[in-house]
Amino acid sequence: MTTFDDREHAFESKFAHDAEMQFRAEVRRNKLVGMWAAELLGKTGEEAMAYAREVIQADLHEPGFEDVVRKVSADLGDKASADTIRAKMAELLPVAKAQLMTEAQA
Repeated sequence: MTTFDDREHAFESKFAHDAEMQFRAEVRRNKLVGMWAAELLGKTGEEAMAYAREVIQADLHEPGFEDVVRKVSADLGDKASADTIRAKMAELLPVAKAQLMTEAQA
């Protein structure tokens, strides 16, 4: 294998790793958003975890995160606007990434 091939393989591996980490961070963010929304809905314990799983699954319907916003917005009604939900998602993405990094180091 040439040096060029080695570099190409390294870049491909890094790209795959970065894409996987971004996916995992978005899933974790959706879980955190689900737990936040569950709290607003008065859900606790296993009921809150089940709701968070529903939010995670909602993100698999189409590319992007608007499917999550629609689901949570519909469930919360007047308790939070779509803009509030988007802001919470933006706030929780770095938290999700930090949690994943902490777990990876442990």
